[in-house]
Amino acid sequence: MGASLSTPAAPTVRAEAMMAAPPQGCPMHQEAQPVKVSPPSECPMHQAQPVKVSPPSECPMHQAQPVKASPPPECPMHQAEAGPAHQDRAYEFVECPMKAAAGMNNDIDPSNMMPPPNQVPAPDQPFKLSISREESTIPRHNTEKNWVYPSEQMFWNAMLRKGWRWRDDDLAAHDMTNIIKIHNTNNEQAWQEILKWEAMHASECPCGPTLKRFGGKAKEFSPRARIRHWMGYELPFDRHDWIIDRCGKEVRYVIDYYDGEINKDTYQFSVLDVRPAFDSLGAVWDRMKVAWWRWTS
Repeated sequence: MGASLSTPAAPTVRAEAMMAAPPQGCPMHQEAQPVKVSPPSECPMHQAQPVKVSPPSECPMHQAQPVKASPPPECPMHQAEAGPAHQDRAYEFVECPMKAAAGMNNDIDPSNMMPPPNQVPAPDQPFKLSISREESTIPRHNTEKNWVYPSEQMFWNAMLRKGWRWRDDDLAAHDMTNIIKIHNTNNEQAWQEILKWEAMHASECPCGPTLKRFGGKAKEFSPRARIRHWMGYELPFDRHDWIIDRCGKEVRYVIDYYDGEINKDTYQFSVLDVRPAFDSLGAVWDRMKVAWWRWTS
């Protein structure tokens, strides 16, 4: 009976085994969330941002600036030149000749070497002449209008300035009327001849040419006229040089006027020799082409 009693160890082991793990939903199983640390209040992002104050609406920077739409540089108004003085008031003499006759001066106009519209009768003029003027079909450069022909009175005064004396010729009032009609017809015919030459440059200048200025050179015979005279032909009774504008390019035409049979219905009197002057390679080429066409036609 000397056996001693000891504390059994099995229950202790079972008790440790029975310690169950916490469920998966418990906090210790959750992924640790990062702690958001705010910067100190002294950092720049916590500083107050300056308030931008706009100037009052009356200030100049708030005013709408007008948009100046400038036409393209190739437009005519960028190459504007002073027009001939005698054309400035020409339409007044087309519409109301008597009202427009006052206040004219006698200065020579450099664009065509003619005086302004001197509509006052000459001191020894034997009869009254018309001061009405007729509009041409020739477009005047840098304007929306056409050139205007001189009146009978203007033509009379211009001839006196050139040394003509009416007493040397037996003229009547109706003769001046016919002279003006022949003069205007000659100019219309000359312009139509120029347009035939300019047709070769239609793609270059689709709007067509305009007449800038012109002048008479009756005593300055062209080389072509002199050569024809050496061959036995008569000299022209007049010569004009016309400067046209071909969409920004100046082109000079020489016009020789020869006597012809007058057509009493159309007042066509002169035979015209119209061609571009030999003063540029383009003009030389144009004349060579036309000469070839005439030769082979």
